[in-house]
Amino acid sequence: MGNQVEKLTHLSYKEVPTADPTGVDKDDGPRIGVSYIFSADDDDLEEPGHDPDKQGSKIQEDLQYDHCNEVECSVYYRDECIYEKGFGAGDQMSTYSPENLLNKCKPGDLVEFVAKNQYPHWVVYVGDFQVVHLYRLEITNSFMTDASQGRRGRIVNDQYKFKPLSPEMVVQNAMEQVGAKDQELSWRNSECFAAWCRYGKREFKIGGEIRIGKQPYRLKIQLSEKKSHTLEFQSLEDLIMERRRNDQIGKAAVLQELSNHLHADDEVRTDHNAN
Repeated sequence: MGNQVEKLTHLSYKEVPTADPTGVDKDDGPRIGVSYIFSADDDDLEEPGHDPDKQGSKIQEDLQYDHCNEVECSVYYRDECIYEKGFGAGDQMSTYSPENLLNKCKPGDLVEFVAKNQYPHWVVYVGDFQVVHLYRLEITNSFMTDASQGRRGRIVNDQYKFKPLSPEMVVQNAMEQVGAKDQELSWRNSECFAAWCRYGKREFKIGGEIRIGKQPYRLKIQLSEKKSHTLEFQSLEDLIMERRRNDQIGKAAVLQELSNHLHADDEVRTDHNAN
């Protein structure tokens, strides 16, 4: 399929049919049954007016990155948890400067760079201070310090629960794709590419799963200690796009979206009862 995917505008929570999005999860399953098709997210495209010589203030802002606004979530395929990001597991979500990460990384590791109001950027560490990543619609081999663009990062080998390939195979998968671009690409974002290199699963590729009307994937967003919101998706690729959007806008904005949607639902129910 390459990169020839019909690009549709993202559906906001207000436009999606759902029940109470801030209610406590119940045993009878998720409260939403829609599947999303997304355009590619913008983490691999340089922003208009971007000037690499004016990174100073941006780097300083990124060094102060606070993960408290990140969205805690888990992903299920049917009843199996296949991805989890939370902040109760010790040092799991701590971030480091690219220089410090170089002291921690081994070939085959996945690294996620994060910054406020940006999509997370994933890379594959291949050794000798270098990474391979999907950047600006091309698979590129870069030095880690260059790929970070001043962002802090962390090793994310354990977020996905799939069995990884050997480190040698992960590096080989990444290096074999260097130079692929535009319509040659089989991934819509840096995370899908990096995860494919490590796990080799076709689910991370564009069109890697047949859409048959069922929605076997669930994204459980943790709103508070006792409240969560669950969305269903036909494919892992679609789910990843929504989760990355939540990471980009931050927890506060996600909570606001859900609150606005709940308020709109209440108004509709009130108008209906009045009639």
